Amino acid sequence: MAFFMNQMLSSKLKTFSGGGAEGDGGAAGNGKETAESTGMSREEFDEYQRQLVEERIERDKDFATKKAERANLRVALRDKYRLPESAPDTATVQMAGEDIDLPEDLAKMVDEDEEEEESNESFLNQLQSMDLDALKTKAQSTMTEMRQTAEEKCSIM
Repeated sequence: MAFFMNQMLSSKLKTFSGGGAEGDGGAAGNGKETAESTGMSREEFDEYQRQLVEERIERDKDFATKKAERANLRVALRDKYRLPESAPDTATVQMAGEDIDLPEDLAKMVDEDEEEEESNESFLNQLQSMDLDALKTKAQSTMTEMRQTAEEKCSIM
């Protein structure tokens, strides 16, 4: 019974997938399409093959561009957040050359963050350049003056 089922199913599968039809004029023995297998003339088939190659090249070019853009984005984010560099991303950006730009939104964000950091740095520089002893003395004298004024005006103190 198993032998009968195996024979019946295997023959059906071969005809379904085209495995049993050898020499039907379809694909060549090496598995590539030919002009005869597609039902085209030789010139049409050559043009079709040329279009396929051009489309594949364009697709590969677009893929490489997108890959470089993503790598450039990762490099910019690493710079922004001061993370360690990634050698593969840096290599991908270098291979792409100068053609790859950051998206406008990200470029705006980076510029805004740089301006914010510059303003914070200037504030920190002002704090560092202040004379803390003079500031401390001024604060103490203000407190003593306020205390004296409060003592004069308030009978409870």
